[in-house]
Amino acid sequence: MSAAPLDTVNALDAVVAERPTAARATWSAFRRNPLGLVSLAVLALLVLAGACAPLLAGYPQGYGDAALQAPSAEHWFGTDNLGRDIFAEVVWGTRISVVVAALSSALAIVIGVLVAVLGAYFPKADAVIGTVVDLCLALPVLPLMILVAALAGPSLVTIVLVVAFFAWPEVARVVRAQALAVVRLPYMDAARLAGGSPAWIIRKHLLPAVAPVVVVSVVLTASRAVLSAAGLAFLGLGDPSSWSWGRILYEAQQSGAMSSAWWTTLFPSLAMLLLVVSATLISIAYNDARNPRTGED
Repeated sequence: MSAAPLDTVNALDAVVAERPTAARATWSAFRRNPLGLVSLAVLALLVLAGACAPLLAGYPQGYGDAALQAPSAEHWFGTDNLGRDIFAEVVWGTRISVVVAALSSALAIVIGVLVAVLGAYFPKADAVIGTVVDLCLALPVLPLMILVAALAGPSLVTIVLVVAFFAWPEVARVVRAQALAVVRLPYMDAARLAGGSPAWIIRKHLLPAVAPVVVVSVVLTASRAVLSAAGLAFLGLGDPSSWSWGRILYEAQQSGAMSSAWWTTLFPSLAMLLLVVSATLISIAYNDARNPRTGED
């Protein structure tokens, strides 16, 4: 490789090395958004509650002394039809919900980003990949999720795989749109002329360029995964051996307590609402931080 291409490659590497400065600027702008910080704190508390579930409440099992007891000092969230403490159910359900959200969103992000980046960089593959993504997005997701979960059998692994399988096309669509714009930029042409291999260009330049979109996709995909998992569990397709927010609602519906004991459904629903709203607000605040001019309009 001649001296000129080497200089070009070194210059491109220098640009990549300066990206932490952009990350610090984004974080600085994010910290000036109080709504974003509050949402981040709420999401962190939910994750912390799931991680520290054994320290916050005993595992709910068996039968309690007082069935369908309203919220009180002894039972903060009341009890269900079998006398089990709903606060303990919500806390332990947080752990499963966070695990499902983390695993399914991680799998969906890996598949979606890989497919999107390869499609954007290789035009011959993009036609096929674009058709597959559009076809997947056109499918009726909820009925298919119910069908697959029912055929595979209720388990944590089934829920994670089903949610991830139906979530990655949306990730691929968003990331692919950003990647298609990036591959046409002059510095990408310079990287090709400098003799960089496709793997090196994708790793050094294309992936960092779409990273902000991926960050937003992670947060939103995780919140949607929680809702999807809760929906499947509410239909009786969740893991019966572990607590989740959807299972709490399912048991309240099966026992008939949903209409007579409001606390059996209020608190798990509030937990889901907090997670989804905080994740959505974090993504909005992050987008504003990446583009400070948005907040100036």
